[in-house]
Amino acid sequence: MTDDDRVFDDALVFRALADPSRRFLLDLLFARDGRTLTELEGELEMTRFGVAKHLRVLEEAGLVVVRRSGREKLHFLNPVPIRQIHDRWIDKFTEHHVTALIDLKQALEEES
Repeated sequence: MTDDDRVFDDALVFRALADPSRRFLLDLLFARDGRTLTELEGELEMTRFGVAKHLRVLEEAGLVVVRRSGREKLHFLNPVPIRQIHDRWIDKFTEHHVTALIDLKQALEEES
């Protein structure tokens, strides 16, 4: 099974996204992928151990992928679980409202 085929656990993703420090780490990786623990640690006011712990939670949720490059571990953002959350939990709840707005727009245009 490839990373793209992997089914992500919604509970792990929600738990990982619940913490502001982890969301900040994701923002950092979104801005520039392939960062080391040392680089990420320099952006947060916490210990190296604390950053590593947050990265481990993100990795367990599938939000971060780690690749070795020589002696370094590089961290990369994996947006797939966030997209799956969006498609499953957000999109279906907003679809009705968007459809209603489109219908309203068309009705108002027809009146004009």
